[in-house]
Amino acid sequence: MQTVHIHPKYQDKREAVLAFINDFQNQGEYVTKGERNVIKSFNLDDETINIKSFRVPKAFNSFIYKFVRPSKAKRSFEYAEKLLLNAIKTPFPIAYVENFSALGLKDSYYVSLHIDYDFDFRALIHDPLFENRRQILEQFAEFCFQLHEHDVNFLDHSPGNTLIVKRDQHYDFYLIDLNRMKFESMNLDQRMENLKRLWLSKLMIHIISKRYAELANKELHEVQNLLLKHSTAFKRKINRKKYLKKKYLKKKRV
Repeated sequence: MQTVHIHPKYQDKREAVLAFINDFQNQGEYVTKGERNVIKSFNLDDETINIKSFRVPKAFNSFIYKFVRPSKAKRSFEYAEKLLLNAIKTPFPIAYVENFSALGLKDSYYVSLHIDYDFDFRALIHDPLFENRRQILEQFAEFCFQLHEHDVNFLDHSPGNTLIVKRDQHYDFYLIDLNRMKFESMNLDQRMENLKRLWLSKLMIHIISKRYAELANKELHEVQNLLLKHSTAFKRKINRKKYLKKKYLKKKRV
């Protein structure tokens, strides 16, 4: 059984989109080829679209995604629509497709419009001398404040999941990889915890905290201390995992 949901604006492209998905292995150009998911780009008339193929879930999750909760593809589509309704940028959602067996979900696909972006948030981390870095970070703080004011808790708020488009002296921020998201009111502590995965330096924390505090009508030290606390704890957790994994592999080789 197959579930196909196409955005009304793209109903006339339904057959073309399905043809891409049905021959996904042999068509398209790789955008990302990961262990879990694969993204390919396709030409759809005068537009470029991206199709994300999610990893086939194991038996338990396959059952869950059919009978208990929506698939990652469906969530990606629905969350994108919610973001756009709140004027939060994300690649336009075109479709999602799910293939089911009698027991559960087999494979699923999320289709969105391709974004020609200039860089992603990681560039600001790796290059402290990045042009207009402070200005971009201040505008990013405004973007994050907008997210939180609209009760968007983006659980995968990591450096690679924000694409940035430069428009003169203004920067547009687009969220991608949307399948892990909650829509809930957050206090200041929860808001700063939401930014912990961004791997911010102390200077970046200061710049973002200063602008966020102005928008939230909070004291700088309150916002900065919370963001520093959560960011530091997250970095320690990740670094400890890396250390233990390295130690385990070294021990295994001996």
